[in-house]
Amino acid sequence: MKVLTVVGARPQLVKAAPVSQELSARAGVSEYLVHTGQHYDAALSDAQFVALGLRAADVNLGIHGGTPGSMIGRMVVALDRVIATQKPDVVVVYGDTTSTAAGALAAAHQGVPVAHIEAGLRSYNRSMPEERNRVMTDHLSTLLFAPTRTAVANLDQEGIIAGVHHVGDVMLDAFLASPPEPALAQPVLDAFGFEENAFVLATIHRAETTATSEALRSRLDFLLEVAEGRPVLLPLHPRTRDAVRRMGVPLEGVTLVDPVDYRTFSALLSQCALVATDSGGVQKEAYFHRIPCVTLRSETEWPETVQAGWNRLWTDSESGADRQEIDDYGTGRAAAEILEVLLDVIG
Repeated sequence: MKVLTVVGARPQLVKAAPVSQELSARAGVSEYLVHTGQHYDAALSDAQFVALGLRAADVNLGIHGGTPGSMIGRMVVALDRVIATQKPDVVVVYGDTTSTAAGALAAAHQGVPVAHIEAGLRSYNRSMPEERNRVMTDHLSTLLFAPTRTAVANLDQEGIIAGVHHVGDVMLDAFLASPPEPALAQPVLDAFGFEENAFVLATIHRAETTATSEALRSRLDFLLEVAEGRPVLLPLHPRTRDAVRRMGVPLEGVTLVDPVDYRTFSALLSQCALVATDSGGVQKEAYFHRIPCVTLRSETEWPETVQAGWNRLWTDSESGADRQEIDDYGTGRAAAEILEVLLDVIG
């Protein structure tokens, strides 16, 4: 069985790492890894490969910049050539990025089965490019690997039943395979005089957050309010950095650092008192560390984190639920289960 994997952004690298390791360990299975180049910043790409133990991509298409429409068009053209040359048995895509949608479109047009890992998530906010990408990808996929029962139910409501498998969350696999090492956070904490369990870790990068100065400023103001006097550490995503420069939004009261690799971020997360983020994956990573989270959006694709009391939307004054464990994400064997299904259906 020949698997062609498409990645392009930091979250996809985290998800791909445990699956790639399972593929490489199985006789008779080969993987061709394609990086679209969507995240080209070294801190969001090269450093992540190293930190995750993910082998280098077989090809980097170097496609980034421009509008989402132009980027997805260029990716589809390039991926079409790669798929035609490599002739894979299945194309695997992850999550909800432009690279995800491009991989699904290119494969579907050539009649190659698409396997979508992290299928069925819904925020029900179609203004988000991530929502449009994940919906389109799900409807093009032959195999849909859902991380939660809610995701399975979402697919069922859209008439997608065949090929759906609830396997748990591959990000839990990655977390368990590389537990946090607090020592990795120490240089950052020492540099700013931060103490363990006494700072807020924040991430801001979504297109809707950085679209206007009002949207960005309102999140930053909320950050300082919810921090309740604690220092706020913000690894600055390139998109946010560019928006801040373009719009002249002041960042007083927030401590900025360059983006960090997965293991360092995990270490910082394990040491903080609170997470504030507009990211989908970080909401879940906060739960893995059992750190409370505030999501800087009016909706979430991970509603179980809110229902279990570990997360709240910034539009809600209180979480409204006592904290409890979430059993939907599996036991850290999602990647192994995915491989078995691929072998059974494709191989």
